[in-house]
Parts: sequence; C-alpha cells; structure tokens
Amino acid sequence: MNREATDLAGVRHIAYETLGSTNAEALARARAGERGALWISAQAQEAGRGRRGSPWTSPPGNLYATLLLSDPSPQPKAPQLAFVAALALHDTVAECAPQVGPLLKVKWPNDLLLGGAKIAGILIEGESSPSFAVVIGIGVNCNAHPPNTPYPATNLREAGALVTPSQLLPALSQAMQRRLHQWARGEGFAAIRGDWLKRAAGLGKDIRVRLPEREFSGRFEGLDDAGHLLVLGPAGLATVTAGEVFDLGRD
Repeated sequence: MNREATDLAGVRHIAYETLGSTNAEALARARAGERGALWISAQAQEAGRGRRGSPWTSPPGNLYATLLLSDPSPQPKAPQLAFVAALALHDTVAECAPQVGPLLKVKWPNDLLLGGAKIAGILIEGESSPSFAVVIGIGVNCNAHPPNTPYPATNLREAGALVTPSQLLPALSQAMQRRLHQWARGEGFAAIRGDWLKRAAGLGKDIRVRLPEREFSGRFEGLDDAGHLLVLGPAGLATVTAGEVFDLGRD
C-alpha cells in the first residue's frame, strides 16, 4: 500500500494504489482527528460502496476519490453538498472531455449522466465526533463501467473521450473549490440550486420515484429551497426527501 502526499489546487492529497474504500479511509481519518480539506484517492477499491451500502465496482482505470471537509457548514445544510459536488463534477468532465459536455446531465440526488447513462456517482457521509466532518466520495467511469446494472451505465472511453483519473482529479479539486466558494457554507444554495436545475435530467418530464415503502410516477417540477425533489403526481405535489429516480429517458 503506497501512499504519497501531494497537492491538488491547494488541497492536500494522499494517493493509494489500493484501498478498501476512499470514503472509509477518509471517515477513519476524521474520527482520528484529521482535519480537512484533504483528498484521498485510490487506483482501485476492494470494498467500494454507493448509497445505502450498495457495492460500487472499482477496477483500475477509473477515478475513485474522496474529499474530507472539516466543519463545512451548519450540520442541517450539509446534505446540500451533494448538489455542490454534482456541479463540480459536471464542470470537471465538461472541461476535460468537451466533446461530451453537451450530453452531460445531473440526476437527483447524486449521479452524473452522459446521454442518459450513469457515468459517475457521489456519496456524501459524515462524522460528528471528535468534530463535525463531511466526506464527499466520487467515482467516475473513465475506462470501464459495471455490466448488467439496473440502470444504463457507460464510461468516458466508450463515449470517445480518453481521459485518465490523473487528469480528472486536479481539475475536480479546482472545480470543487469554486463551487464550495459559491455555496458559501450554505448561504449561497439558491445559486447552486439554480445552476443544478439548468443541468438537471428529466426536469419538466414524467419520472418514476422509488421510496422505501412505495413507487409513484409524476412530473419532475424542480427542487424546493432545501434541495428536496418536487414531483407532481396523482395525489398532487409531492416533496421527496430521500429516494431513487428512474425512467428519466435519454437526453
């Protein structure tokens, strides 16, 4: 397990050849008293995970990186970092692979789509002890994507964009700093929300929403002031705080 301390747009960076999970490493460091900002990256993960603990296939050739932030905002505003990270990720891929830029969309709550297929995911997790910290885990399919997924998936190479993780990560760090500055610890969420909606997949169209207890369909109306999904369904306007969105179609 080799690691090397470097610098990414003024942010410390520790690079590993292999980790169980970059998020798990960042969370362990936060519990041990590590202060961010700090990037943790790995060439491959042996126990990568997505939302709700779902496995995240992590072969070499893709980007696996986590940003540790210490006290980034009041705790109730921390979930907004999913939108901050999504915009930074969209900015990065559009910059590094401009040929696919017009095909990129953000998907509520935590994915980046290319032509309607998932090309990247985001996982936000937090620690409250010994101090409040948030980790932003990002995986980008540069060279490969998992087969037989319940949703369409793709990778940059398949789309004709030969971009390496070592090219993406410095650009991502810069973009993240810009978007964090715009967010201003939650005070600038209205601007983040507006920029996110401009890039949103399925806005104004019928979508399917899966909740823990049921599924329903309706028109994607937008986001409320806290970033919750607004869907106009059979029973009226529903506010979705947590769930999965499907059937967005290919833009």
